[in-house]
Amino acid sequence: MPGYPALPEGIAYGGDYNPEQWPEEVWREDVRLMREAGVNLVSLGIFNWSLLEPAEGVYDFGRLDRIVDLLHSCGVMIDLATPTSSPPTWFRTTHPGARLVDREGRVIAGGSRHSFCPSSPEYAAASERIAGRIAARYAGHPAVVMWHVHNEYGWANARCYCETSAKAFRDWLRERHGDVAALNAAWGTTFWGLTYGSFDEVEPPRIAPVGQLTALQLDYARFSVDAHIANFRRERDAIRRFGDQPVTTNFMIPNCEPMDYWRWAGEVDVVSNDHYLDAGRAENHIELAMAADLTRSVAGGRPWMLMEHSTGAVNWQPRNLAKRPGEMRRNSLAHVARGSDSVLFFQWRASRHGAEKFHSAMLPHAGTGSDLWRDVVALGADLRGLAAVRGSRVEAEVALVWDWESYWALELEWRPSVDLRFRERVEAYYEALWREHVTVDFAHPSADLSAYRMVVVPSSYLLTEAAGKNLRRYVEAGGHLVVSYFSGIVDENDAIHPGVHPGALRDVLGLWVEEFHPLPENGTVPVGDGGLTGRIWSERVRLAGARAVHAFTGGPDAGHPAVTRHELGAGTAWYVATALDPAPDHAPFPGSGTAGSSGDTGAGDGGTGTGTGTGGGRDLRAILRAALDLAGVSRPRDLPDTLELVRRGRHLFLFNHGDEPVTVQGVSGTGVFDGAAYTGSATVPAGGVTVVESAGDA
Repeated sequence: MPGYPALPEGIAYGGDYNPEQWPEEVWREDVRLMREAGVNLVSLGIFNWSLLEPAEGVYDFGRLDRIVDLLHSCGVMIDLATPTSSPPTWFRTTHPGARLVDREGRVIAGGSRHSFCPSSPEYAAASERIAGRIAARYAGHPAVVMWHVHNEYGWANARCYCETSAKAFRDWLRERHGDVAALNAAWGTTFWGLTYGSFDEVEPPRIAPVGQLTALQLDYARFSVDAHIANFRRERDAIRRFGDQPVTTNFMIPNCEPMDYWRWAGEVDVVSNDHYLDAGRAENHIELAMAADLTRSVAGGRPWMLMEHSTGAVNWQPRNLAKRPGEMRRNSLAHVARGSDSVLFFQWRASRHGAEKFHSAMLPHAGTGSDLWRDVVALGADLRGLAAVRGSRVEAEVALVWDWESYWALELEWRPSVDLRFRERVEAYYEALWREHVTVDFAHPSADLSAYRMVVVPSSYLLTEAAGKNLRRYVEAGGHLVVSYFSGIVDENDAIHPGVHPGALRDVLGLWVEEFHPLPENGTVPVGDGGLTGRIWSERVRLAGARAVHAFTGGPDAGHPAVTRHELGAGTAWYVATALDPAPDHAPFPGSGTAGSSGDTGAGDGGTGTGTGTGGGRDLRAILRAALDLAGVSRPRDLPDTLELVRRGRHLFLFNHGDEPVTVQGVSGTGVFDGAAYTGSATVPAGGVTVVESAGDA
């Protein structure tokens, strides 16, 4: 497999370049301004299939030849794309059977990208052919340092429901299940008398009366991911016949729910990702940090590439807010802090036409006299100063479990509460840890977890028996596990694990759940005597080896455990049976001690589960502080939670998201941007970023 791309020394800087939208006299101005901004890498040719192959089997590479040579002459390297996310209009006309069909059986019209069936053999042949033609022509060009296959797999055509897809799905089921009897057993088709007599009777999960087989829907989701991966492999392998540069495709972590990026990760030579802020979301920099940490984790901890983000406003949100002064810089450097070796944007020059003409760009409609352009040039200078960061890694002592299959399963119909949403708990736990200045990795539940002091399972409704055993082994070997409610409930086929809930986790947690008590809309329950409040969920917990740390003090489960702790082997497993919030709160957790203390963190009588600690934290952070302390997780103390702190290799990144300067103690080294010597502390201005090289512990 090819290695990491031979990018310019330091951090790659640039973005999507679409010169076909402009007359050739604009190109020379573009490359001149790219040099001014410090651009050293562009993604080229993402949407030019109709220009390269204006009719089937007829090719014209003249325009692309000229722009590749021009970029090379100016020292700009190229991430050369295959343009297969947007087939030419002739393809739809010539191959009508390749058109996308939605769940209701409607053929989706053209006029946009991704309007093809991912299982279409005609698309497979055409996309492989154009990828091979491009690779044959440009693989030897010195400007081409990597390949960008397709664009955002699954963006609009994650699943197709046409007859071609139906046939491909049946073939996929034969390979997965072997025979129809095994399929019936896995899917539980005796319920409602839905047993299949042959694979030919299986239909895709098109629109149907409510209560459609959930296992059918899950398998179709898996099949659809495999269909896209097969298309990627086909193009990747066509490229590798001619060149050995690394091949990637741009993921959309975490905002493309239909794609299982754990399954994608091993297919690309370097993980790349597109990330766009939800501009209207409060403290959206926390979601950005989560996306970057998840992307790094999908990359196996290796450096990754930020392939797209925005300089300012996007064009598809309800209110496309421009970024505030300093926000683009903070966003870009936060991705670098969390493992990216590139800062790339969509796009270089703002478009005059089409759906994204109001999307921001490095070179905006306002031109080089704009504040945005000056910020783009300044960011390029910052990134040149961060050259030594390239290739270094981020280390984490805590992991959050994330599983796309559990995501899919939880959000199917007929769950105990409409408020059960995969990302709701994941983001709550992530935010609480972020506010505690804890850097986290994400991990699949079946992964090797031995490197982590603490593992958090915020939303694992679907958890296989093997994954449950993996978590038990982790705890027995000395790990510290924190599990949120409604986890470990079903297996890979959405079947309830045998016995009482939570079947896959009851042994490691030392408890069982007698009955779920989801709360009414906006309902809350009081927890413990320290003022904690739960939302969304309550349940009747019965102890079977665990001890209660806090009890519900009201609601349907008053007097029963709400937070528990179970010593198992050399480790500890915590359980939180309601939705606590991660809001700011610095009050101590009742009975909490320092790392390695032998005292119980919070007391309970075990029979009724009534907590007896005094004082109190009022949120999820209080629970996590106790677990972090017990696990011996190192982290800075006494910092405001508006201060983001990340260490990457020898570099300490400090981001101040607040309105007042923040002084961080214990910082030693040299400032990357100002050359200042830090000998014990660093003051980060409001809205500012400070990066210190060879820093001491903070």
